[in-house]
Amino acid sequence: MTSGPHPDPAAYDAGPVAALRRIAFLLERRREDTYKVKAFRGAAAAILPLPAEDVARAVEDGTLTDVPGVGKSTAKVIAAAVRGEQPERLAELERTHAAPLASGGVEVRAALRGDCHSHSDWSDGGSPIEEMAMTAIELGHDYLVLTDHSPRLKVARGLSAERLARQLEVVDAVNEHLGGESFTLLKGIEVDILDDGSLDQTEEMLRRLDVRVASVHSKLAMDAAPMTRRMIGAVTNPLTNVLGHCTGRLVTGGRGTRAQSQFDARAVFEACAEHDVAVEINSRPERCDPPDELLALARDAGCVFSIDSDAHAPGQLDFLSLGCERAEDAGIDPDRIVNTWPKERLLAWATR
Repeated sequence: MTSGPHPDPAAYDAGPVAALRRIAFLLERRREDTYKVKAFRGAAAAILPLPAEDVARAVEDGTLTDVPGVGKSTAKVIAAAVRGEQPERLAELERTHAAPLASGGVEVRAALRGDCHSHSDWSDGGSPIEEMAMTAIELGHDYLVLTDHSPRLKVARGLSAERLARQLEVVDAVNEHLGGESFTLLKGIEVDILDDGSLDQTEEMLRRLDVRVASVHSKLAMDAAPMTRRMIGAVTNPLTNVLGHCTGRLVTGGRGTRAQSQFDARAVFEACAEHDVAVEINSRPERCDPPDELLALARDAGCVFSIDSDAHAPGQLDFLSLGCERAEDAGIDPDRIVNTWPKERLLAWATR
């Protein structure tokens, strides 16, 4: 028995680059394998500089796969989009991957103006700075803080002072290109908290930044007393703005699980409140940090918060909704969340 004729493909007028970018975005927000994502982002980059008539001619001639960076699966997407049809791969992902990541936190998410923790391919992120900025704009952000890693984290290609200085020039160029009226890419860092509580970057470079996230990435199983001193040392540094993923735990994901670091959370959060350092609500599903009981402790200690995606790919910028749901469940007033603030208020706070 036959199933009858298939319906005509849905009309699609956004073009092949948009289709490829949307597929990559949906794969990233569901944490699919990186190699799948790279194929679509690579194909988008390959055809972006080509005149539209050349792409259409390659579709007609069946020579799309002759373009370096375009494979069979990405060629099918491009061909459909050029014909004005929604690519099958995109339609499938819209059905399976586009649902909201969280059921709650809608009002908190609507209040967010930006994101204070993100990574690019200058350290361990997967995409160029400009792609991160463009996706942030598409998500409705007023600002995105670029916070690539500091030099000690060699596994993540942490930035030396010299590389960071070059990156700041790139950020200026991106902002100049974007016009800087409705969106600003802010200069930042995720700086390692060293064993003695000092920060892993020169004071001169830290002072050139807009926002500084300080995080522990090494010796996470340190005894509670020295870990407490280490974290308080960073929090009391006047250049620290946000205490990143404070327990360092991993609860799921490809890297396995990891127990949370042990420290006197009350003492650390009281120091955060005293020095006006935000406690990060890290929205990555594998982190979900701080745990619920510590989030409540930080709330009761009078801390302010930063709900951050810790995105390492453009699609992961959408992780914010997961942190917003947790903030709502914890009863945190949106005005205590620094990235609900307009850019001017955020910068005034960060440069106090």
